[in-house]
Amino acid sequence: MSFDMDDTQRRMQGAVSALETEFQGLRTGRASTGMLEPITVEAYGSRMPINQVGNISVPEPRLLTVQVWDASMTPAVEKAIRESDLGLNPQAEGTLIRIPVPDLSSERREELAKVAGKYAEAARVSVRNVRRDAIEQVRKGEKDGEYGEDERHGLEAKVQKLTDDHVSKVDQMLATKEKDIKTV
Repeated sequence: MSFDMDDTQRRMQGAVSALETEFQGLRTGRASTGMLEPITVEAYGSRMPINQVGNISVPEPRLLTVQVWDASMTPAVEKAIRESDLGLNPQAEGTLIRIPVPDLSSERREELAKVAGKYAEAARVSVRNVRRDAIEQVRKGEKDGEYGEDERHGLEAKVQKLTDDHVSKVDQMLATKEKDIKTV
């Protein structure tokens, strides 16, 4: 089995993309549709993402709305939002659910910044695990005679550069998210 640099890049990018998704679910001081994406609703006998039972929008900076398509689903959507750990208090008006996004306390901002840090560290670990797997493949390729020592060193250097680039991107994303969280 030969080493595949594209696969390594794709797997590292997957870790960064997963971090982006995690960060979308973290509340900052303003409303965003991504806040509700992790929430699932009990609908038609199974759990469904909230965006599959209604249309989420941000009409104002501190207000989210969910236009539920099936009126019978409104109470389930309202309950799912209320029971999420986002600290939101939805109010239903027919099939429209209004969700005011309150200001975050400074303690809650610090907690969210710590959670963001944990997510970022998990992404860094994931990128490093991909690096470890890639370097193992390269060394196995050298041992099996696919590469010479010089080629191995070159490939390891490329893998390390790819790792450094992705870890740097994670660090930038964390700095931006922490700034968003801590901005009042």
